[in-house]
Amino acid sequence: MHDLTMSRRSGPADGTAHEAVSGEFVTKRLEYDGERQVTVYVPPDPPEFIVFAGDGQLISRWGPDLEGSELPATMVVGIHRHADETLRLHEYSPHFDADRFAAHEEFVVGEVWRWVRTRFGVAMPAERTAVCGVSASAEFALALGLRHPAEFGVVFCASPGAGFRPPETMPAPLPRAYLVAGRQEPFFLENATLWATALRREGADVVVKVRAGSHGGAFWRQEFPRMVAWANQGRSNREDRAAVDLA
Repeated sequence: MHDLTMSRRSGPADGTAHEAVSGEFVTKRLEYDGERQVTVYVPPDPPEFIVFAGDGQLISRWGPDLEGSELPATMVVGIHRHADETLRLHEYSPHFDADRFAAHEEFVVGEVWRWVRTRFGVAMPAERTAVCGVSASAEFALALGLRHPAEFGVVFCASPGAGFRPPETMPAPLPRAYLVAGRQEPFFLENATLWATALRREGADVVVKVRAGSHGGAFWRQEFPRMVAWANQGRSNREDRAAVDLA
């Protein structure tokens, strides 16, 4: 199947309008579960950091928000979600359907990973590779981070659901994790706090932020540049960059 490359004027294949960007969007239909789209935001400069994301039809659109900042050039690989909400939940949490979760997990860490490496020539070390999600896909991000720390050294997690809970015995090593939830979504805030507490107890590097907002609010997208900034703090080749306000 051919890639669909979209200029800054066209936006991604879902037809959603976008602000003008210097990078581009590339969409590929991969042969998983009949067919599954992956949309990649390719930054204008060679990528120095990469984010793999569930709910990718949404999160890939956040890539251009990083342009014109002091942040490293970041590629965003967005794996589109299943159109059926029940099957989406089953793909994102091993709690509901272990076989479907495992198949989707293998799709992401196998086929998607290989396609990105082949198509774009990008393969970052774990400390420069994040997995990101919101709501149910935040559970998927946590699961991949715990199960594949050699590939994903960083987890970005916004408003996680409760299907995937901290295991009694945490694996080692653990990824770094940045969690955020809204004050007006107490259920999801409780889940984020639970994960932050469990990870910190095991010595993981964890940040948890509480923002004004309800589930699905604008704070998810607004937090994304802060997540990328936090993940790249302390890197030796970023010491000369201006400090980024994470308040």
